[in-house]
Amino acid sequence: MKAVIFGNTLRNEVALFSFKLLEALNRHKVEVLMERDFLMFLRECGYEADQYVNERNLIDYRDYEADLAFSVGGDGKFIHSTAKLGRRSIPMIGVNAGRLGCLTDIDGAQIDDVVQHLVEGDYTLTERPLLHLHTDEKVYTDFTYALNEIAITKQDTASLITIHTWVDGTYLTSYQADGLIVSTATGSTAYAMSVGGPILMPNMPGIIIIPVAPHSLTSRPLIVPDTSVIELQVESRNNRYLIALDGRPNVFDERIKCKIFKSSSRTVKTVKLNNHHFFDTLHEKLHWGADNRKYLKKGYDDDLVSKGD
Repeated sequence: MKAVIFGNTLRNEVALFSFKLLEALNRHKVEVLMERDFLMFLRECGYEADQYVNERNLIDYRDYEADLAFSVGGDGKFIHSTAKLGRRSIPMIGVNAGRLGCLTDIDGAQIDDVVQHLVEGDYTLTERPLLHLHTDEKVYTDFTYALNEIAITKQDTASLITIHTWVDGTYLTSYQADGLIVSTATGSTAYAMSVGGPILMPNMPGIIIIPVAPHSLTSRPLIVPDTSVIELQVESRNNRYLIALDGRPNVFDERIKCKIFKSSSRTVKTVKLNNHHFFDTLHEKLHWGADNRKYLKKGYDDDLVSKGD
């Protein structure tokens, strides 16, 4: 078995969890690949990772093969790592060293158990669709696919923008808003959720269209079939707008019309442990079902005790 590890180089917790992961994989005789700059990061943090990763296992992300990929960091790193998989059909699992981590739902204390499950084959693979951005002018300069969302927002102006929207060739509406988010089910717990969008289970075949701060009380999130083609034409006071695919931004001239649709040829394979359910993520990350009042009361009582009352 061969595994590749991608990691965020901005947080010391990433180095700690990555070294624990290296130790666990080594115990199970799993060969490990990683990028040279990530190995340097582990060295700088004081971890002797060279004993587990030799020179021939340092990769250029354009030229490698593996059976499994780990992303250590937050959801942002997980999404960035999917671009490094390219067209390779390598399943990805995330170890959370960030904050919320709806995609990276394995924490550091679980690493040994998780590796044991993976080596024993006790997991399920899920296919997560990607959105594809198409423009006739080919002006987007980065990876033209998004796992979470494609966001259209205003650029260098406080004024609203108008986003004329068609679905499968039929006019939907013209949103006057700060922006518009087109999201996958995977992205429903990301940017879309933060502006009031619905949460979809990851395997649901839908695309969410949701305006950001719309200038209308009747504008609501809309879910369309994932077979739909969404066309967008923007009007802006400064004749430009910002488009970001999973946070990777470009500035477009307002004359550029966008088409967004589910990719027919690319997906991201993710690993789901058989003892873990999406609802567990809602409980653990979003605190669904938790009574926060008892935590507030405990904090109040602790504050009283500390003051001697």
